[in-house]
Parts: sequence; structure tokens; C-alpha cells
Amino acid sequence: MNENQGKCQERDIQERTFSFACRIVKLYEFIAKSRGSGEILGRQLLRSGTSIGANLEEATGAQSKADFTSKCNIALKEAREAYYWLRLFMKTDVVPADKLSDLSEEANELVAILTTIVKTSRADSKSGGEKRSGRK
Repeated sequence: MNENQGKCQERDIQERTFSFACRIVKLYEFIAKSRGSGEILGRQLLRSGTSIGANLEEATGAQSKADFTSKCNIALKEAREAYYWLRLFMKTDVVPADKLSDLSEEANELVAILTTIVKTSRADSKSGGEKRSGRK
């Protein structure tokens, strides 16, 4: 993969997480109209669902490879949490499952993509560290 492809893929995941956050905000606005557990749990989803992209934006300006990996790992954790809340909403009928299936699938895909980014970043850090230290 050349540098331009990497930047294009980086932009793609940032756009996807931004779009995901926008959808989460709209969902929260819908859920917040109801009283009770949906509103309270909705705040949890709002925090985790909007944090994914924010952490990836921070990763873009990371000060080191370790900082980049750390920010991406936080984004991954937030994506997993958002996926959890979406599953909970569907299972408890707070929001009808058919209304959330696309959003839940996107959350699951973001988890998969971010898992790959974190694993690759960690592997790159390890191989880079070996080259610098002269060990094989």
C-alpha cells in the first residue's frame, strides 16, 4: 500500500466515524424524548458513539507511534461500548430492532476496522523497535 492509499483509507475511517456519530446524535434526540431508562442509557450511547471519531481525530495528530496506537485503542474501546448499547436497545425494545440494525452493523464493522488498525499499529511498533535497537 502506498502513502496515498493509506491517507485515503485514514480519511475513509474518519468519515465513517463522523457519519456514525451524526447518526448516534439523531438517535439520542429521538430516545431523549422518552422518559425512563431509554434516556439514561441513551446518554451512554451518545458518549461512546461520538467519542470514536474524536479519538481518531486525536490519533491523526499523535506525537508518536505509541500515542497513535493508544488513541486508536481508545476509539476501539468506545466502538465496542457503542455496539453494546445498541444491542441492549434492540434486545430490550427501547428502540425497535429493525430501526437499529443498520447502525448496529456499522458499529460492528467499525470495531473490526479499528481492531485491525490497532493490531497493525502494534505490529509496526514492535518491528520498528527491533530495527532501531539492532535486534532481530
